[in-house]
Amino acid sequence: MVMIDLKGRAMEKTHTNNATADKKWAIVSIASIPLIMTLGNSMLIPLLPLMEKKLDISKLQSSYLITVYSIVAIFFIPIAGFLSDKFGRKVVIIPSLVMTGIGGLISGWAAWKMENPFLLMLAGRVMQGIGAAGAFPIVLPLVGDMFKRDKDVSATLGVIETSNTFGKVLSPILGSLLAGLVWFLPFFSIPLFSLISLLLILFLVKKPKGDKHELSFGRFIHHTKSIFAEHRHWLIAVFLIGAILMFVLFGFLFYLSSILEEDYHYDGLKKGFLLAIPLAALCIASFITGKIMKDSLPKMKWISFFGIVLAGAAVIAQMLSDQFLYSISVFVFCGIGIGSALPCLDALLTQTIEKDMRGTITSIFSSMRFIGVAAGPPAVALLMKYNNQSVLFVLAGLSIIAALLALKGINPEGKKEKTADVKPALK
Repeated sequence: MVMIDLKGRAMEKTHTNNATADKKWAIVSIASIPLIMTLGNSMLIPLLPLMEKKLDISKLQSSYLITVYSIVAIFFIPIAGFLSDKFGRKVVIIPSLVMTGIGGLISGWAAWKMENPFLLMLAGRVMQGIGAAGAFPIVLPLVGDMFKRDKDVSATLGVIETSNTFGKVLSPILGSLLAGLVWFLPFFSIPLFSLISLLLILFLVKKPKGDKHELSFGRFIHHTKSIFAEHRHWLIAVFLIGAILMFVLFGFLFYLSSILEEDYHYDGLKKGFLLAIPLAALCIASFITGKIMKDSLPKMKWISFFGIVLAGAAVIAQMLSDQFLYSISVFVFCGIGIGSALPCLDALLTQTIEKDMRGTITSIFSSMRFIGVAAGPPAVALLMKYNNQSVLFVLAGLSIIAALLALKGINPEGKKEKTADVKPALK
């Protein structure tokens, strides 16, 4: 019996390795999307103080360049999710990448040629946000469509979340480097990155079988209601945790970017490298989590919980000292905590929601994440007008709420049961 068990495990491992190896270039291509979408937003965070000077705008106004991108995405992501369930993932992703590139061109041209470019730059960021809504969120259900085995999905989602976080690592360095040449050059880099990703998706990602579901709007509403009626308790918990973690992450990044320049007098490329340190920790944590969580829902719950607790503890620890090396170390632990939780939240959805509704449900989750991204920087900018401690109290309080939601709201113990299999119809 032992020999049979060992043989079965060996065959299982071989199957998993073969499944991911056969699609390695498709995985690389798909992973380019979160990398580029992250670069298109996070790359601007270390440049905000510089743009305030160049454009003669306030700290709050500069935060709008981050926020408007995310606010637009919040509203368009559910639409993109529905369209991807109806017409297919690639049909939505490809025009979205084109729109992202055009938005970058508009913002860059305005900064280059106009005397008062701020409003047109915001308009370009709106277009980028619409493009982002149809690109990154559709990656999660696409990964779920590509593999039959949950372990393959989990491993690939770890790669996707790692690519996303690696974009955050690279963003401050690349953004500072490009802005050191010409301050608006980061905007012009976005069309180039989008084109690369577009070509990779076109030529290296095959359309999964059954990718077109012909989901009608009426049936879409019916099935969405059915899923929430049966699973609202844990779904709402996952959605809220995603929003809170993104709020804490981008709020903390905005806070760190500001104190590095104002308190420690680091700017340019030096500041970019310093911001990359905690983000690198987040990236590594996401990659390792993707490897170890496999298809175990209880593991996903507890890794999420302890990751959130670690992130919250790091925020609280920042209140104890403002020494430079201590602060960087605290941010590293915060990055590890958030990086551990995010792949688990992705996998909880893609492994529990049936294929025909996966795009819709994961897109709602992505919208919630974008709410956190949108709210974090302006909220922190407003709080910093009073004092830095108020920022830390708010972020710590939100982390505690997220930890309680993970502890009480996510209950995947016992046999894993998928949501009811839905059969979308033409009418």
